[in-house]
Amino acid sequence: MTLLSEPEETTTTGRPTPGRLRVILMLEVYEGAQDRFLDAYELLRYQVSAVPGHVSDQLCQSIDDPSRWLITSEWESAEPFLAWVDSPAHREMVKPMHGCVRDTRSLRYTVLRETHGTTATDTTVPPLRPGEHHPGVPGVPRPGPDGVVRHALSFTVKPGAEARAAELLAGYRSPQARVDDTTRLLRTSLFMHGNRVVRCVEVAGDLPTALRHVARQPGVRAVEEALNPYLEEDRDLDDPLSARDFFQRAALPAVHHHAALRSGPVQRHAYLYPVRPGAGAALAELLAEEDEHAAADPGGPLVRATVYRHDDLVVRLVDLLTDPADDPAAALGLAGPRAAAVLGKLAEPAERTPDGLRRLLAECSMALVTDRSSAED
Repeated sequence: MTLLSEPEETTTTGRPTPGRLRVILMLEVYEGAQDRFLDAYELLRYQVSAVPGHVSDQLCQSIDDPSRWLITSEWESAEPFLAWVDSPAHREMVKPMHGCVRDTRSLRYTVLRETHGTTATDTTVPPLRPGEHHPGVPGVPRPGPDGVVRHALSFTVKPGAEARAAELLAGYRSPQARVDDTTRLLRTSLFMHGNRVVRCVEVAGDLPTALRHVARQPGVRAVEEALNPYLEEDRDLDDPLSARDFFQRAALPAVHHHAALRSGPVQRHAYLYPVRPGAGAALAELLAEEDEHAAADPGGPLVRATVYRHDDLVVRLVDLLTDPADDPAAALGLAGPRAAAVLGKLAEPAERTPDGLRRLLAECSMALVTDRSSAED
């Protein structure tokens, strides 16, 4: 990936150099902007990983000057990279980084020779702050407390096509769970609410690697192709720009995750909240506080809860020990001290009464299409 929209670097014939492409971006992060930079990069890396032709990328921080960073990416060839980096959509995608960095310089090289050593992944070492020093090379930890990376995609199908879309999305053959020695697909849960689809994935290891692995499976590609005529917004996953735009729109990042210290047979449910315009971020924070409180309750039914958000689209995925109908307040994240504040962020007023909570539960509940967990090797 790169933050610069520079002219194409070509051979003397005027065509991009053949072979794999290595892009190196050197940059300096403004003092006090490191957290915003890391958040912007985290979203961008998942979007870029879905662009056809993208192979991998790494984020590195200088061990001598914590304000100096390096982003390297590898592409199958120059053509898909140049198609992506020269597009208006790319410039919109990287705008969140522009206020965080200065002195950027982008270099592009064709890979001629390569030596494979041991494989390295993200570490759990936190990034250095200005003035801090340690001998290790810091990474960018993004898994949850349990070591699992969570992400979701959301899109809509044409009204009237819901049943056919659900049939297609439930009928694909599960891809191989083990991606490589460090990455494994753990679980995929797919829900629908009206014509909206939400696909939640859980991965141990590197999420972009896992997403590329899934996208390359013939069975998955066939289902995605069959689904295209039923989507409200057109897409062409074989076209880099169209694919990037789709995954940018569909990205639904996990913003909070809480788990209780209890186990047992659980039921998985998802809830799509009717959010008051502009209140998505506040609602997600309030739900996270409610889930933290519920996870600490030794007698509560909540085992795990993840909140996903993109603007005012807020989805909450929960694993419960009881049927939601038996405790709608716990299922909806309305059993704790911030329940009234949560209700205040909804588009329509909801009463915190048994009947009111049952109506809200029915309104928010998403229909489970498929839920697949990988078996251990």
